[in-house]
Amino acid sequence: MSDQPKYHRILLKLSGEALMGDADYGIDPKVIGRLADEIIEVQRTGVQIGIVIGGGNIFRGAGLAAAGMDRVTGDHMGMLATVMNALAMQDAIEKRGGFARVTSAIQIHDVAEDYIRRRAIRHIEKGRIVLFAAGTGNPFFTTDSAAALRAVEIGADLLLKATKVDGVYTADPAKDHGATRYDRLGYDDVIERKLAVMDTAAIALCRDHQMPLRIYDMTVPGNLMRIMQGEPIGTMVDGG
Repeated sequence: MSDQPKYHRILLKLSGEALMGDADYGIDPKVIGRLADEIIEVQRTGVQIGIVIGGGNIFRGAGLAAAGMDRVTGDHMGMLATVMNALAMQDAIEKRGGFARVTSAIQIHDVAEDYIRRRAIRHIEKGRIVLFAAGTGNPFFTTDSAAALRAVEIGADLLLKATKVDGVYTADPAKDHGATRYDRLGYDDVIERKLAVMDTAAIALCRDHQMPLRIYDMTVPGNLMRIMQGEPIGTMVDGG
């Protein structure tokens, strides 16, 4: 594969649960440190990077609502959890010599900039890694939808969803040992087959704007760089 990155600008979606490592809650410093190392390594090859991190390692709005809390209140708590995760990632990146900015879809001026599309793009163009926090700023929308939205808004060449599974399977590989992995899928295939990739709103947004999406295993060191070099890791979801 070429040493030159295949992509100029990417949006990386990290799940909050991924930051926990083997713990049941919170952030594992070793995990966030390794992710920061990989992100900086890729960014130094010239790739411009935006990041959306979920908040499921701290609070998940839908889960709180299922337990009886008002859904809007739960989603607002989930948004604040994503701000905490974004600040942690910013700290990890900057301790390793990188430059990062946290932008928030809700106003929280003492710890993050307001999300302004043109300002965020300017940060990215200047070589800063931009972390988009607080989802879309609206209840009832997931951070998957926020990732798809931000990817389209900043003109990313690729949306990456980093998970603990090496792609999209016909069934849950942890429960069905006969499940097989898809190398490539169309947007409508994901929606019609109800595959657990991203929520329907996120996939529909990617489809409507022809935003390619790759799902890959973030627990394998070096995978992000390999994808940037053009290796077909994980599952690609696109228009075919």
